[in-house]
Amino acid sequence: ESVIIAPNILDRNFTAIHPNLKWVTDITYIQYGPRTLYLSTIMDLYNNEVVAYTLDDHQQTSLILDTLRAALEKRNLPKGVIVHSDQGSVYSSYAYQKELGARNLTSSMSRRGNCWDNAVIESFHSSLKSEEFMFTKFNSISEKDVRQRVDRYIKYYNEERIQEKLGYHAPKTFGSMSA
Repeated sequence: ESVIIAPNILDRNFTAIHPNLKWVTDITYIQYGPRTLYLSTIMDLYNNEVVAYTLDDHQQTSLILDTLRAALEKRNLPKGVIVHSDQGSVYSSYAYQKELGARNLTSSMSRRGNCWDNAVIESFHSSLKSEEFMFTKFNSISEKDVRQRVDRYIKYYNEERIQEKLGYHAPKTFGSMSA
């Protein structure tokens, strides 16, 4: 499969003046017992809302395509969004890059091996793991438990967890404060 590396258009500018201007995306893993689930997440930099996420037992291109399609559906198929990722094989795959192009989305990628270029989504994944799973004995948790806890945390993050960047509002209440 072809490898397509996009330029770093985002260039660590993690602010957006309106929704659906800049999205960041990444995959992390959550181990439980001897097994692993992979979490693919898309976040809107306007308000740091997790727009869509997918959990599965693989990290193939279909995982991120499912997340991308869910985000597009949830946001009524926006055009022109910059979608920033790392240079991982799924994001640089022909299938993923073709989907971005077909949807009139602009691909942006971090420089190779530079996690700071995608710091906002990396930070979210770190918060999820430390706040939701910090004291969990992973050999005693089931896949169903992991899924429920991820769902619960993302709902909490979007609807209740305040952020300094957002004037101490949660992502979902950020844009609705004033007209």
